[in-house]
Amino acid sequence: MAITDELRRWARSQQRQYAHGEPRPLGGLLGAMGVYSAVVAAGAAAVRVSGKRLPDRIPLGDAVLLTVATFRTARTIAKDPVTSPLRAPFTTYEGTSGEAEVAEGIREHGGVKHAIGELVTCPFCLAQWVASALAFSYVAAPRATRMAALTMTAVAGADVLQFVYDAIQNGALEGDDGGQ
Repeated sequence: MAITDELRRWARSQQRQYAHGEPRPLGGLLGAMGVYSAVVAAGAAAVRVSGKRLPDRIPLGDAVLLTVATFRTARTIAKDPVTSPLRAPFTTYEGTSGEAEVAEGIREHGGVKHAIGELVTCPFCLAQWVASALAFSYVAAPRATRMAALTMTAVAGADVLQFVYDAIQNGALEGDDGGQ
């Protein structure tokens, strides 16, 4: 029991020293890392049990496809209005934050809900989870994964084209005559 109490005191001390009075959810973030590690370990075990072999190399086209799909999927989960019901238990709506994106704040400060709120509103944070899921999916079912990744890559490409179209409509291509 003394070791457990000492460990708790040490963890609280580390929390105070790290956070400087801010509500940083170190325990919740540690839990998220544990869940991520467990999911990756389970995925690796499932691949091993299935007899599937990891590819010796990933073709460049597949790597690019998975990269763009990771970007678009993580951004869709974190920022898209349609996926806001998934984030709602952990966030509060604050307005819009770009074309077809919402801004949300973390609902609770400190603890697991705070850590989840940070994760589900951060496309950079989600990218690791999405990329891991796509990587395991690619090993298990490469053709289906390519199709799913192609869908999200096409969405990302369409997004770029929407911005280009809007820029053209707003005169971005009109020459600047230097004030003459």
